Formats: sequence, C-alpha cells, structure tokens
Amino acid sequence: MDPIESEILKHAKDGNIDCHTAIGIAKKCGVHPKAVGAKLDEMGIKIHNCQLGCFQ
Repeated sequence: MDPIESEILKHAKDGNIDCHTAIGIAKKCGVHPKAVGAKLDEMGIKIHNCQLGCFQ
C-alpha cells in the first residue's frame, strides 16, 4: 500500500474526508494536493468542507 493511501485510510470516515485533512496528508507525503485528490477519486472517497477548491 502506498503512503498516501495509508494516510487516507487512517483519516477517512464513512467514505469521506475533510479538505483540511487531505491537505495535511499531501504535506506529510510531500505531494501536491491534486495527487491526494486523484487517490481519493481512485478509492471512491469524497472530499467535504473544501476550503479552496483544490480537489475539484
């Protein structure tokens, strides 16, 4: 399992994750937020409370 997916699974609840957490995962993994967004799409997990539109 890749580190992004592992972090997502630690934080996602009921198929959702909030924007702040997703951005934190991107920073922790050293990737652009769009990489986290792509992984979330792949995993079928939705972003909620998006702050800046980073994941649209």
